[in-house]
Amino acid sequence: MNVLVAALGLVLTFPVIVLIAALIKLTSRGPVFFTQHRVGLDRRALTGAGGNTRRNMDLGGAPFTMYKFRTMRPAGHTGKQVWAQADDERITPLGRVLRRFRLDELPQLFNVLKGDMNVVGPRPEQPDIFVYLREQIESYPRRQRVRPGITGWAQINQGYDTSVDDVRRKVGYDLEYIRRQSVLEDFRIMVRTLPVMMFRRGSR
Repeated sequence: MNVLVAALGLVLTFPVIVLIAALIKLTSRGPVFFTQHRVGLDRRALTGAGGNTRRNMDLGGAPFTMYKFRTMRPAGHTGKQVWAQADDERITPLGRVLRRFRLDELPQLFNVLKGDMNVVGPRPEQPDIFVYLREQIESYPRRQRVRPGITGWAQINQGYDTSVDDVRRKVGYDLEYIRRQSVLEDFRIMVRTLPVMMFRRGSR
């Protein structure tokens, strides 16, 4: 289902993807796409293999490269992974529009085709931030029992994370989704994602 939805999504949005790519190249210097390492599915957590719970949690999940449209001006790499800020001066005017309507997430449909992500699931986090949040929130690693997603139950109920308390609430939504995960639930979340994009709830 994920492959079919992602393939259909790419076909339907191909003109938009081409237009966005052209606008990015025309309005700012730098690559069209932005790539970032994220923590994915923890297969050992799913199978229960290994028996060493601490080791399983320390694994975090399989790392993968996530794709986005670039929304910021290129800057020197500091080596420190942090949450994006709404008032970041590096965000381009076009980037603000893409973020507002979450169009910068469209390239993640390729991640779904590769098997790194599902269309619906908990949002993947950067490795350093994952380690920090795992230490702050005991149930955080349980999100890795399923593949991360482009959208999810947490995303349609809450905006972007800006603090640990935001993440703690979001983890509650993620675990609720995992308990009742099904094809029908995924379709329901996909349908409810559209108004979130159109009315810009939680965007920045």
